[in-house]
Amino acid sequence: MESLIIRLEGGDLAELADLADATGRSPEDVARDAVLQYLRNERAQVAAAASRLAQRHDALLKRLGQ
Repeated sequence: MESLIIRLEGGDLAELADLADATGRSPEDVARDAVLQYLRNERAQVAAAASRLAQRHDALLKRLGQ
């Protein structure tokens, strides 16, 4: 597994530690889950935008494919 260092301000780091403690997880697990959720959300938004563009420009895409 590769690693990534994320620098947080004191208040944000304390909030992360508090959340981790409250949920019985490590700060690293909380941060990893947050990043993975963000990636899933972004991937879904990009896919939805691509789908809308493909529908909007369907005729052009068909002509380009010929």
